[in-house]
Amino acid sequence: MEPSTTSFTVRHAADSVAVVSLDGDVTPAEEAALMHAYGQAAVTGARSIVLDFSDLSYMNSGGIGLLVTLLVRAQRDKHELMAFGLTDHYRQILSLTRLDEAIRIFDDEATALAAAS
Repeated sequence: MEPSTTSFTVRHAADSVAVVSLDGDVTPAEEAALMHAYGQAAVTGARSIVLDFSDLSYMNSGGIGLLVTLLVRAQRDKHELMAFGLTDHYRQILSLTRLDEAIRIFDDEATALAAAS
């Protein structure tokens, strides 16, 4: 198995907002790394977790399943999940799966951060 080229980085954009950047592929193989990034974002007291899909290369159905798992965890922890940087293709997938009803989708980072603050 080849080593993963996917990375998830966390940065704190405001006292109650953390941004998790997804760079590469989102597949079930990345579950531990994504959940670790979520944990890093949540541990600082962020109420809103903003997912940055700007550098997403690929996401399969298992990756959509990971988003569902992440959403359940965020809701259990009383965190709001938001996203930006989705291509039209992935916006359509989130719409078809109705994930866009639970994850607020924005066109860009500035709009997402303004809504989160």
